[in-house]
Amino acid sequence: MVMNKAPKPIALMQGLPAVAALFTDKRAFTLPDQTLGSEVLMQIEKNAVVAIDYTLRDTEGEVLDASPEGQPLQYLHGAGNIIPGLEKALEGKTAGEDLDVNIPPEDAYGERDDRLQQDVPLSMFEGVDNVEAGMRFQAQTQSGTQVVTVAAVSGDSITVDANHPLAGQTLNFKVKVSDVREASDEELEHGHVHD
Repeated sequence: MVMNKAPKPIALMQGLPAVAALFTDKRAFTLPDQTLGSEVLMQIEKNAVVAIDYTLRDTEGEVLDASPEGQPLQYLHGAGNIIPGLEKALEGKTAGEDLDVNIPPEDAYGERDDRLQQDVPLSMFEGVDNVEAGMRFQAQTQSGTQVVTVAAVSGDSITVDANHPLAGQTLNFKVKVSDVREASDEELEHGHVHD
């Protein structure tokens, strides 16, 4: 009669405490909730390409932006492609995870800066027939091209605002991570995702 002997635990062979339960009792350990079947899901970390479906709301619940249905936003994590607060909240997440994130202005588009508003003459809008509040233009500044929004029109004087439209606001994101993958060498070199 042949008796089946359990294999000698590896830990015992190395002179370490017995951990036989890990080898004989499947209930003794569980894999972290980052597996899908036998596939280990990649966590979001620096230089990962991440795809997210999101809805952005203001503090009153009004939808400010959302990814189009079936077209998740893709970005290179750690390259400054998205606002810092959202990037930090996504760190360590895996595909399939959902999260709600409230991001204060200092971790989004910053506080409003009144010094970024200025009155300019209507003549600077050469070739534009009707300048109206809410219109956006690219302006050449000492620090390069900057997007400005027309805040007010008063006769021949136009008030432009170089603050980001969401500056000073707390942003509320509902996010689903749809994919995480390694970035290609070319994506890393260029600092953004290639389709």
